[in-house]
Amino acid sequence: MAGVSRVSNSKEAVAAEVWHLLGEMFQKQFRGAAAKLQEIGLTPGHLKVLMLLSSGEAMTMGSLAQGMSCDASTMTWLIDRLEEGGLVERKMLASDRRVKTVVLTPRGLKKTAEVKKRLYKPPAELLDLDEETLEVLRDAFSAEAIATPEEVSAGG
Repeated sequence: MAGVSRVSNSKEAVAAEVWHLLGEMFQKQFRGAAAKLQEIGLTPGHLKVLMLLSSGEAMTMGSLAQGMSCDASTMTWLIDRLEEGGLVERKMLASDRRVKTVVLTPRGLKKTAEVKKRLYKPPAELLDLDEETLEVLRDAFSAEAIATPEEVSAGG
């Protein structure tokens, strides 16, 4: 029995170390991403809105605020800035004119694609790994492997 406990503790220690290293890597990448966004006049908040809208479907201001875990006034400020830049457009919901929806403009779609291309370029730390290691990481972090219990029960 003692061996099982030791293996568990060892596995937990390795998992904790991996988690710590992933956190450090993501923090470093976030700082680099924020600098890249600043170069093109965007903030991480702007990026999150653009990503939420990147499907091309209009979203209500309320659902955007919920998706960003922010209040309505913060969302209004973000949308105001993106609208000033010609990246999004507000529209009235046909069924309820009190509800405003937001959609990416053609310029916003182009900017979002540009941002994705810049930010999703693999960092040197990953490119330095051999293909076998990259495949192991890919499999470990696949959508199925990291799905929340809610996503699993919803079938996606």
